[in-house]
Amino acid sequence: MELYFEIAGDQIDGARDYQEDAFLVTYFGEESGESKASGLVVVADGMGGHAAGNIASNLVVSTFNKAFTSRYGEETPPNLLRDSLLRANHGLAESIRETPALDGMGCTMVAAVLGRGRVHWVSVGDSHLYLIRDRELIKKNEDHSYGGYLDRMKEQGIEVEAEAGLSRNMLMSAMTGDDIAEIDCPESGFQLLPQDRLVIASDGLDTLSPGMIIQTSTWSPTPKECVQALLKAVDEAKRPRQDNTTVVVIDVLERASTSTSAAAPPPAAESTDDPRRRAMGDTQPLDVAEVRAAIAQRAEAEAPPAPAARGKAPLVAGLAVALALAGAGGWYFLLGPGAAKPVPPAPSVTASPPVAPTPTPTPAPAQVPAPEPTQPAPPTTTAGQPTTTPVAPTTPVQAPTVSETPPPAPPTAREFTDALSGGGEGPVMVELPAGEFEMGSGPLSVDADERPQRTVRVAPFAMGKYEVTIAQYGRFARDTGRAVPDTGGLDGAHPVTFVSWDDAYAYTQWLSRQTGKRYRLPSEAEWEYAASAGTTTPYWWGFDPGQNRAHCFDCETGLNPRIPTTVGRFEANPFGLHDTSGNVAEWVRDCYHRDYSGAPDEATVWEGGDCNFRMVRGGGFDSTTKAIRSAKRGRMRSQGNFDSVGFRVARDLD
Repeated sequence: MELYFEIAGDQIDGARDYQEDAFLVTYFGEESGESKASGLVVVADGMGGHAAGNIASNLVVSTFNKAFTSRYGEETPPNLLRDSLLRANHGLAESIRETPALDGMGCTMVAAVLGRGRVHWVSVGDSHLYLIRDRELIKKNEDHSYGGYLDRMKEQGIEVEAEAGLSRNMLMSAMTGDDIAEIDCPESGFQLLPQDRLVIASDGLDTLSPGMIIQTSTWSPTPKECVQALLKAVDEAKRPRQDNTTVVVIDVLERASTSTSAAAPPPAAESTDDPRRRAMGDTQPLDVAEVRAAIAQRAEAEAPPAPAARGKAPLVAGLAVALALAGAGGWYFLLGPGAAKPVPPAPSVTASPPVAPTPTPTPAPAQVPAPEPTQPAPPTTTAGQPTTTPVAPTTPVQAPTVSETPPPAPPTAREFTDALSGGGEGPVMVELPAGEFEMGSGPLSVDADERPQRTVRVAPFAMGKYEVTIAQYGRFARDTGRAVPDTGGLDGAHPVTFVSWDDAYAYTQWLSRQTGKRYRLPSEAEWEYAASAGTTTPYWWGFDPGQNRAHCFDCETGLNPRIPTTVGRFEANPFGLHDTSGNVAEWVRDCYHRDYSGAPDEATVWEGGDCNFRMVRGGGFDSTTKAIRSAKRGRMRSQGNFDSVGFRVARDLD
């Protein structure tokens, strides 16, 4: 009897505004040439708040995966699982040591390795490993919550009276960088049988009763259908304060005999660093070396995992889902992110497609209004040369002096400003040509909300060259009697934040009245077209996030990862737009849709959806490099004010 596995996974935010879970699915090629006969599943549930919990879960998943896959086959599964767990916990300790502000972050984790018809696991915390066999739900790993402790004592015949004030949900063991109180990693594992189903999930699945889980599984013939049905049931329960929920389902199947066929060569190795994350509520994976480099301002890169021993090569499942929600060099070819390819316009359109110029460093924006007199003046620099000295995390980032004349635009970009009726000029706008591009990510992407990928046609329009600044928004706020957001001491050349979607929309209405032109928030499709700028790679500059390309948590810029930097500090994309990756996430017009099913083929606003949430794009200073891809989507409550969310404007052309 030869067993193999079919695996699917996905996750939801629940009632949270952000995602702190992360997970990863990795298949291993076998010496026999049979695929899907062994694999690894890792699920981590972060704690410590939006930024810290997300960082912890993704850091642990990424570190554990590298440690395990690089030595798979060299040690017994239990030994390798325990050692990989300790290495991941040590990675947390190192990050906290180098950045004390992260103290208090941590996560729970469960990892299961499948092979030779057995499953072995290691777990810490209250996430779940269930076996469904003969319509019975069997929890295989220990529950390290206080309630789990009481239940274990009761099973052993020891009655322990619950202490007053202690919640059953209180964790007794977690990964925080300190010594781990309890680790569940049995030596024997257990034997799997054909038709078994495994469910690995974060504790958000506790919303469902065991009977509901069994019933939902019984009605779901495939792992993918089971995952979606379980998550739908959690969502429909409408539980107050519903936690993030991640579910991975594994079906155990029996392979037909192939004794007469020759063994095929093992599949080629693909990078395994692809845990899924949603930025801005969102989870993207963190590479340990990248995080430490960003934190300690070092540029030491970590090599990719070495080939596995005895001819076994790790293979990332095409449906590997990490929040199957976010995702990391060599694996990008799976994602097909935001593939933009401007094409000659239809006969009725006269604009020509863009020719992507070689990007050149661009100084600070020329047309950003100067800060108010009460604000400190920005530092003096040579005209056209922005200040780029790294700033210590404890001090605000200095802004470059706004130059007197605008920097040269890319050859195909026409820049303009519109006069305001009250005096002065509006934002610098860049005219973008008509074209079409592949919006979203391909069918093998781990990001379900970026699928299905489709061709979108875009009419000519204009886009703000920079994110709307504090100074620009301040004028609107004073004219309309709106509250001026707290700038935290940042000057007027920084992007405005702490503005809701309604605030951003109101700004475009005011700008339209002031100029007599139709200003608006871009549609989500227009935003991705503008951000990808005729490229077909995850970032407009290529596959690798590199260094000093954008401002994000692990972008290796030396800038403070807790606050935005001035607009225009980094070079423009081929369309002449700055900061479409990182700095602050940007509101767009569209309401939230779970994925692109039924989305229009034109770059218009997609009507409908859940308008309690609006889409944000581009990632921010507190996002990881994986969350600043052109195709990456995020959602935020439309009435919320967030320290890492701002906006840029679009305008119809005359």
